[in-house]
Amino acid sequence: MDERLQRRVQRYGWDKASEHYERFWASQLAPAHALLLELAALAPGESVLDVACGTGLVTFAAANKVAPTGRVTGTDLSAEMIKAITARAAELGVQGEFSRQDAEALDLPDATLDVALCALGLMYVPDAVKALREMRRVLKPGARAVASVWGARKNCGWAEIFPIVERRVASEVCPLFFMLGTGDALCDAFTFAGFRSVEMRRISATLDYASAEDALGASFAGGPVALAYAHFDDATRESAHSEYLESIAGWKTGTGYAVPGEFVVARGEV
Repeated sequence: MDERLQRRVQRYGWDKASEHYERFWASQLAPAHALLLELAALAPGESVLDVACGTGLVTFAAANKVAPTGRVTGTDLSAEMIKAITARAAELGVQGEFSRQDAEALDLPDATLDVALCALGLMYVPDAVKALREMRRVLKPGARAVASVWGARKNCGWAEIFPIVERRVASEVCPLFFMLGTGDALCDAFTFAGFRSVEMRRISATLDYASAEDALGASFAGGPVALAYAHFDDATRESAHSEYLESIAGWKTGTGYAVPGEFVVARGEV
């Protein structure tokens, strides 16, 4: 896939998803976020970069850990995500800098930050190693980076969302979505980017949805296929919904769903 097209798909796709993202994903992603922050071992006074910060689910948790003298910087390719995190920061009284930036070409000076984080964002960039090299570039000697991705496709029960959408529109949204979560791929990416003392952990999780509407909202409106989904007519949406619910029927629990998922988190030092 053309890299410029992929960036455009991601930018406008997450613009579409921004208003639904926290509602459908905050609790489901909590285990990955908790492990990422555990491995980051943030301390008061540190400067933290959150790449692909979204609405700030990790950014604000990091801000609390480095308070009162630390600082956070958030970047995201989506302008709507940056609007959302900026507004939320003002509500919370969090001092930070938030801007729309490409993870593969950060507009930040060399060797100035203590920690770089990327929570479930590397799957969407055209070149994950290049993005990791950018994170390494802006870190001080001895600093650390931590990133999380979704795990292997076979361990993520919601994975049929991608072929279901592709059968209706050629979205090319995430051609290699699960690659970094397979085997040691994320660990290898850190090593190729120049990090040392790389470690990796893999965890299982359950994505709990109270209703079919919540499961559908997360997968279609609040996730990576939001741009393609916005172009579906009513009949196409109905057929896609039915096919997706059939794909997760094995994890139905009463009126809701408990869908299996997997996360991989890696840490490296400069």
